[in-house]
Amino acid sequence: MHPREFVAFVAAVMAVNAFGVDLMLPALADIGRDLSIMEANHRQWIITVYMVGFGAGQLVYGPLADRYGRRPILLVTLAGFTAASIFAASSTTFAALLFARLLQGLMSASTRVLAVAIVRDGSSGRQMARTMSVAQMIFFLVPILAPTLGQLLLAFGPWRFIFYVLGGFAAFVLAWSAVRLPETLPIARRRAISLEALRGSYHLTLTNRYSLGYAIAASLTFGGIIAFVSLSQQIFVDEFDAGDRFTMLFALCACAMGAASFLNSRLVERLGTRLISQSAVLALIALSIVHVAVVLAGWETLASYVFFQALSMTCIGLCGANFGAMAMEPVGHIAGTASSLQGFITSIGAVIVGTLIGQSYAGTTTPLAIGYLCIGLIVLGIIWVVEEGQLFRARMS
Repeated sequence: MHPREFVAFVAAVMAVNAFGVDLMLPALADIGRDLSIMEANHRQWIITVYMVGFGAGQLVYGPLADRYGRRPILLVTLAGFTAASIFAASSTTFAALLFARLLQGLMSASTRVLAVAIVRDGSSGRQMARTMSVAQMIFFLVPILAPTLGQLLLAFGPWRFIFYVLGGFAAFVLAWSAVRLPETLPIARRRAISLEALRGSYHLTLTNRYSLGYAIAASLTFGGIIAFVSLSQQIFVDEFDAGDRFTMLFALCACAMGAASFLNSRLVERLGTRLISQSAVLALIALSIVHVAVVLAGWETLASYVFFQALSMTCIGLCGANFGAMAMEPVGHIAGTASSLQGFITSIGAVIVGTLIGQSYAGTTTPLAIGYLCIGLIVLGIIWVVEEGQLFRARMS
């Protein structure tokens, strides 16, 4: 592929998962009414169960991709995601929908593992971080556009129509992969699937302090995104009565993340992954302290919430690709397996963090503000341990 097409392709693969999370956000209330979901917080499980499948599935695809190559695994799982989307569209009970969402998550897990592995097959360090940042910049257009697109789809049909469109997009990426994606893992670098090989790869991934530490750090910041996405409709619509502006306000916060990824892609090769990500963590802590003070003082308004949320998402956007690149740097020779294990840690950890914050919601933004402060402090502690107390050092990733 031409480099520009390659970046667009990686972004499209990643967007399958992003659409899987964000496209149905405007329909959560309709789904709740249609499937008799009485408790508003229970609607969050439509997002959470998907992310559980997304995290668990990553353990499988890494070893498979290291053994059979990236391309066949991607083709099979995109086909599975398309089928799961049709299943979701035909669900008549909340339990059936949750099962369909779990299957969607299991299938889309390959997109995270393989996007990272495919990029890592041809680059590393700051170059990998730059490629991932450009892809994520395009990828972050999805959260900006998805709720608006979902709202538009609701004007033409019921919430089930959204899942049919989701399956159609996965089918499009499947066709693109089948026609244009070459195999990026040479036969000479493929690894047989065996318990001994898996144990060795897992041991290396879990015992290297950069690999494990930055995967955990990424899980915490990703958990902040999950919490925001899960709570967005309740906060904007129920708390601030801004349902008519929901898609615009959600897009504004998502746009901040996209801008951060673009900025990171321009600066990371010059400034380095550590300087940018560590500065972003410190900024997140400072912002969260002020936000908590505003909330506890009773001064929170829709404008203040959007202001602090957008800036916090900017900080998180400056962390994501850099944490991922630093976690992968020492385990590039087992990129598929390492990416799957790191992805499992990141996704399941994010589900736990996002659920703790989301299920604490009781009509105010207090849990989100305090949650972001805790995330920033814990991530800073992890960085301190991983870097052995040497923050902002000039070591190249």
